[in-house]
Amino acid sequence: MRIIDIKEQSIKLNLSLSNSMFSFKEMTTSIVKVDIDDGKDTHTGYAFNSTGRYACGAQMRNRFIPRLLSAADDKLLDNNGDIDTKKALNIMMIGEKPGGDMERSVPIGTIETALWDAISKSKKLPLYEYISQKFPNYNSTNRMFCYVGGGYYDDGKTINDLKDEIRNNFDNGYRLMKIKIGGAPIKEDIKRVEAAIETVGSPDKIALDANGGLKEEHLIVYAKELKNFGLSWFEEPTHPSNFSQYNEFISNYEGSVAGGENLYSIHDFINLIKYGGFRKNIDLLQIDIPQSYGISYFNDALIALEKHEWGVNKIMPHGGNQMSLHIACGFGLSMCEAYPNVFGVFSGYDDSYKLDEGYINLSNRPGIGFEGQNDLYSLLKDIK
Repeated sequence: MRIIDIKEQSIKLNLSLSNSMFSFKEMTTSIVKVDIDDGKDTHTGYAFNSTGRYACGAQMRNRFIPRLLSAADDKLLDNNGDIDTKKALNIMMIGEKPGGDMERSVPIGTIETALWDAISKSKKLPLYEYISQKFPNYNSTNRMFCYVGGGYYDDGKTINDLKDEIRNNFDNGYRLMKIKIGGAPIKEDIKRVEAAIETVGSPDKIALDANGGLKEEHLIVYAKELKNFGLSWFEEPTHPSNFSQYNEFISNYEGSVAGGENLYSIHDFINLIKYGGFRKNIDLLQIDIPQSYGISYFNDALIALEKHEWGVNKIMPHGGNQMSLHIACGFGLSMCEAYPNVFGVFSGYDDSYKLDEGYINLSNRPGIGFEGQNDLYSLLKDIK
């Protein structure tokens, strides 16, 4: 097995959405195509970097793609003659200094995930099943509970519009929705939360996401105002690496807190649970796996976190896409995010998937299954 070629293309999202920190109007993403030859046929894998981070094609083209394409085939293979994604990761890391992870973890993880797509297609296996074969110590599944990541702020969007959005997602089979907070005055935000709960009838069907944007002077105010609401969780109340403020917020909030999507290394994940006040069996660790060096690195992260008694039942991926869905199923994670009708062609899952009380059953389509998302696949297959 060998890598034939790797291509990247930058795409502008053209969205008017915003969260507490930024607007998506200028947001771009990198789409990636990897061609491999298994000795019998060629197979193509695809991936894209998160819709909340900018395109990273320069790093790919200048460093990581040339390193992979110039590597001797035998330096990339396992004992079965298949491409070893951990070896691919190590080759991409040649010459890289420790620290500054995000600048390289996103492009490396995107390429590595596309490799997994291509290899699992070569094996004629859906990605989640190939993950379970490579890492058999987890309770893999083809059925996953999915919640909606939505409730964004938008130009002219009213509380009634938010209620309509929530109602539509629940009518379509979702049973838990996360909405944005911190991008409006506190009193208005509280009204949005109350309206969301009223719409679904129960606070544990609503989660909140501040995207790390609460100002220091507002942090404890939000914690105390919302601590008795009984919400499913409160996500990223403060800056991702401000562990002392996480600790302070948790001390005043009491309910479940989530974080980690904007951390990119094993050291960062461990520091969050050790110094951020995270509580076992209460709080949730989120990792954006394709943006954090990829799937093989995530397995190493799980091994490291297990040493700190943090299990997969309190880990969920960030990112509502086919990549995260297969990874969540392959490693038996707690749940997965979904972005129905949020990020254009990058929204949602396979066009044929139907929800059953919040659960989705994955198909047996080989690889990640982007081929089942017609609009997205039309974009991916034409990467030049």
